[in-house]
Amino acid sequence: MDAHFAHLAEGNARQARKRVAADVLIRDLRGRVLLVDPTYKEGWDLPGGMVEDNESPHDGARRELAEELRLDLTPGAPLVIEWVEAHGPWDDQIVFVFDGGTLTDEQISGITIGDDEIAAWRFVDPDELDVQLRSTIRHRVELSRRSLATGRTEYREGRPGQT
Repeated sequence: MDAHFAHLAEGNARQARKRVAADVLIRDLRGRVLLVDPTYKEGWDLPGGMVEDNESPHDGARRELAEELRLDLTPGAPLVIEWVEAHGPWDDQIVFVFDGGTLTDEQISGITIGDDEIAAWRFVDPDELDVQLRSTIRHRVELSRRSLATGRTEYREGRPGQT
């Protein structure tokens, strides 16, 4: 290995690493939003999860859908990119929300829980999201829906206590 490559590798090893999450906004033909009930945290959430080492956010979203819901779906464009500052025991992270499109009744009938991290799933009317979601997730869904309407990816910097 030449000296220049070794120098770059050393620098890379010292650079900050970010946690990355990839969620997916999926709707049904009535416009309701697909939510999952994770077993490892309180409240309902969008399907998705943490991206693995050297995995793209897009590939991570697709993998998580397959693992959690046995759903073979290629996510579309990013709707939201959100940086979430460090809080509690967690370092900061970057969250991507991808467009999962609208599922047909046939696709929905094929959804089955494939991972013990998920207790349940359901479609929720947008008017009921206030009751079902924590404020940070609700805001992420609202930004995602706005992105669908405008055709523009939304960027947000999330801070604890902020909605």
